[in-house]
Amino acid sequence: MINFDLEKLYPEVEIEELDIKPFLFQELILKEKDFRDHLDNFNWSQFNGKILATYCSSDAIIPPWAYMLIASKSESHASEIIVGDKKEALITLYNRILNDIDWDAYKEKFVMIKGCSDKYVPDEVYAYTTSKLMKTASKIMYGEACSNVPIWRK
Repeated sequence: MINFDLEKLYPEVEIEELDIKPFLFQELILKEKDFRDHLDNFNWSQFNGKILATYCSSDAIIPPWAYMLIASKSESHASEIIVGDKKEALITLYNRILNDIDWDAYKEKFVMIKGCSDKYVPDEVYAYTTSKLMKTASKIMYGEACSNVPIWRK
């Protein structure tokens, strides 16, 4: 049996969120001129070397160009810009890491995806890992060796 510990793959980068709701008129309407003014006067240096996860927590309709403007303003500070909150950014980063794994190493193996970690691993990452392992592993379980949940068997 092979243990697969997602916590060991945890992206070692700092993710900072930027909710653009305060940049909107009455926190609901994007007015281009006002939005551009907010972006021009915003302190982008707080994102130096960090991943910027940008999103809007209101039900406002945000056009794609708004996120493009944010990317253009933060580009010289943030190491990367991801549209979404911190959880969505973490999922994106995990998926990149998981896409680089040689899944053939798990061919015809029993794999235990470790549960209970000290770091937050989104449920979506567990599901994505399972879909990747199903292509090669012969059995997938979740949890610990002494207490596990069978997930899938070839």
